[in-house]
Amino acid sequence: MTPVETSELTASIDEQLERLLAFEPTVLPVLSLYLNTQPDQHGRDPDVKAYLQREFKSLARTWPASSPERQSFDRDVERILTYVEEKVEPAANGVAIFACSGANDFFEAIQLTTPIEATRVYAYNQPHLYQLARLHDEYPRYAVLVTDANSARIYVFGLGQTIEADEVKGKKVHRVKVGGWSQARYQRRVNNAHQQHAKEVIERLEQVVREDRIQHVILAGDSAMIPVLQEALPKQLAELVVDVMKLDVNAPDQEIFTATLEAMREQSSKTDAEQVNRLLQEFRAHGLAIVGPHETLEALANGQVDELLISASLENDRPELEKVDAILAPEIPDSTGETGSDEPREASLPDLLVTKANLTDAKVSFIADASLLEPVGGVGAFLRWRA
Repeated sequence: MTPVETSELTASIDEQLERLLAFEPTVLPVLSLYLNTQPDQHGRDPDVKAYLQREFKSLARTWPASSPERQSFDRDVERILTYVEEKVEPAANGVAIFACSGANDFFEAIQLTTPIEATRVYAYNQPHLYQLARLHDEYPRYAVLVTDANSARIYVFGLGQTIEADEVKGKKVHRVKVGGWSQARYQRRVNNAHQQHAKEVIERLEQVVREDRIQHVILAGDSAMIPVLQEALPKQLAELVVDVMKLDVNAPDQEIFTATLEAMREQSSKTDAEQVNRLLQEFRAHGLAIVGPHETLEALANGQVDELLISASLENDRPELEKVDAILAPEIPDSTGETGSDEPREASLPDLLVTKANLTDAKVSFIADASLLEPVGGVGAFLRWRA
């Protein structure tokens, strides 16, 4: 088994997400920048820096020049602009940066090979994670096993890039031109070799699924090995298989990624309508479901939500900050460090929903077809228990 070197762009994404979620809300501004760095026919957009400078200049006016907020903001702007100019790698089509120098020089930058839809800057009291969560759902983490009779490649894809890739080499069985009983013995050797290869491949796949917490698996390969694999798969692993495809084990990595991502998206589009329909039926029957943005937010705050269903267009539909009850909003300290105010607070409702879901280990599913959740305000959830 020979591991293939993983991309530097993906090495610490999981750890970075954990640090972003662990960030404690602060009175100082936290800048969240989502940057589309996808090149066009002329290369990367030369106006990106000018655009950022205009956005930052507009934001800077909202704090007094000598205030702690403005001082923290100015240091963050300088650091972000330097990073964008000097440290974005050629392979990156999208960059997400989160910074708050006044909070122990907090700075996280995530470079992605998948493009970010549009460049946006947010200034709030904690990292803005809606877009990152949407990308995570649009480019889900899944494993692909591509195999023939003698070798296999196992991939883990996530956020539009290769997170892990392994190669498993089997033992070749050499054919001898004989007939009768010798031919039968040869065929038994071939079958045994196939079964042994399948066993080794499945053992490695199980390890990958366990270590990377994979929920979806695609099997691909030639027609001789796929049935052998399917027969040998343990029940728990077989339940994760979402598609079986015919792919050459020597196909380029990008071809494998493109074909399997399309299969994942087809599967997702089928299940979106089914999920929403099940949600509405469960809600109508007074079962373990809730609908509506504020109702779902309250359930999230109580830790009731098992899976959040949210329209992929909700942030575009509700771009403005909205007042929410203090008990549901981030606990932002005042100038004395206290967080006990009962006054309603302004927050980005779509981002607050997604962040609270991640903080309470609820699954987040973005529904691409906005019309499906439109009658209930674009949001609903399956519950772990009902109050």
